[in-house]
Amino acid sequence: MSIAVIDYGMGNLRSVEQALNATAAGEAIRVTSSPEEVMQAERVVFPGQGAMPDCMAELERRNLKEAVLAAAAEKPFLGICIGLQMLFSHSEEGDSPGLNHFMGQVVRFPDAMRAPNGERLKVPHMGWNAVRQEVPHPLWQGIADEARFYFVHSYYVVPEDASLRAGSCEYGLRFTSTVAKANIFAVQFHPEKSARDGLQLLSNFVRWNP
Repeated sequence: MSIAVIDYGMGNLRSVEQALNATAAGEAIRVTSSPEEVMQAERVVFPGQGAMPDCMAELERRNLKEAVLAAAAEKPFLGICIGLQMLFSHSEEGDSPGLNHFMGQVVRFPDAMRAPNGERLKVPHMGWNAVRQEVPHPLWQGIADEARFYFVHSYYVVPEDASLRAGSCEYGLRFTSTVAKANIFAVQFHPEKSARDGLQLLSNFVRWNP
């Protein structure tokens, strides 16, 4: 099996590569900025960190946009962090268009959010938080509902199609933290930084046959 981790110059991809190596021993895992290698891979991981306008610009500059859209249309596809956000139509961050694979907006957390105890919540949302599994899915196998995953983000997705929501999280408001449809599973959190449950999710992805 070949797994391509898409490198468009945004974020430290080595932690994703190392986590995949820990869960997919013996498989061909390649961090790549080559559109041809993405097209040839059997599975695709689309991670990233940074601002949406910069990420979209780098994707275009490296001629990766069409390869990403083709992979999202037909292969087991895992989006991570901004790799989730970029699948949607538009982001408030820099008034930036996304890939428009899914209809919906990427919006910023309000500045004046408070926890149930009245404590003011900071933006970005950073740290461990519980994820509610909204629908059964093979990538949740072996992971308890409300398991905690690691987040770092100031924006979250608002899908037009509510059926896309596969997981949600509470941070001042309840937001979509995971989307799933057909061959795509995409998460706002970082499974590669989320200890046992993150590795379990990656292991499930490697073995997933949508």
